[in-house]
Amino acid sequence: MKFRIVVDSSADLFTTEDNSVVSVPLKIMTNEKEYVDNENLDIKEMTEDLAAYHGKSGSACPGVGDWLDAFGDADRIFCITITSNLSGSYNSAMVAKETFESDNPEKKVCVIDSLSTGPEMKLIKEKIEDLLAAGKSFEEVCEAVTGYQKSTHLLFMLKSLTNLANNGRVSPAVAKIAGVLGIHVVGIASTVGTLEQKAKSRGEKKAIISLWNQMKELGYKGGKVIIDHCFNEEAAKQLAEMIKQEFAHAVVKISTTRGLCSFYAEQGGMLVGIEC
Repeated sequence: MKFRIVVDSSADLFTTEDNSVVSVPLKIMTNEKEYVDNENLDIKEMTEDLAAYHGKSGSACPGVGDWLDAFGDADRIFCITITSNLSGSYNSAMVAKETFESDNPEKKVCVIDSLSTGPEMKLIKEKIEDLLAAGKSFEEVCEAVTGYQKSTHLLFMLKSLTNLANNGRVSPAVAKIAGVLGIHVVGIASTVGTLEQKAKSRGEKKAIISLWNQMKELGYKGGKVIIDHCFNEEAAKQLAEMIKQEFAHAVVKISTTRGLCSFYAEQGGMLVGIEC
């Protein structure tokens, strides 16, 4: 029995050499250029291009064929997508699942709407790996992941709102004021997978403290934490230190955002997945 975990690239993961984990790229588009979110994308160049760009921008989810290619020859597939409330990735994956299972009646696909992105998707991926290592069946893993999602959360700290304004998610006036005043936005992914602003802080230090306070309000008590940052390792380390000071045995991992998450987080932004 060949198992595979397939994610869209908003999970900030790369395809592994053995294809046990396969990443399917989303695309970031402007009126001038298209960026494919794969291992060849120069994130620094993309974020600098977008910072200087003033037109409309957006993203495109993987097509059904992209998902089918990623499912490949696996027998049991766990497919994790960015929240269905911000992208069509989940719907596309569901169509691929129906096609794949119709063409291969002996095979099965479990499509998981993360209701999130980035580091929370990584937490789900790691949970699946742990359950498989423990000998759980395909059906048991699918059921356990649904329960696990109730204990995980995504938080974010944004230094810039330019791209959110350029693709119509916030008003240009709000984005401009935030930039001029040095306002950092802190928020969470809601239980239905939408982004909720929780606080505004002037300056990064206050924003990191606000983010830490939001973690505790969500019930964080020392569980696993994954911090993905967009060219802001110092902020990620500061948050990790706050966590370690109160929960010395907490497992905290720091990594960088890829294309799609860098597009939304922008330079200086940070996404945090937590286990409560």
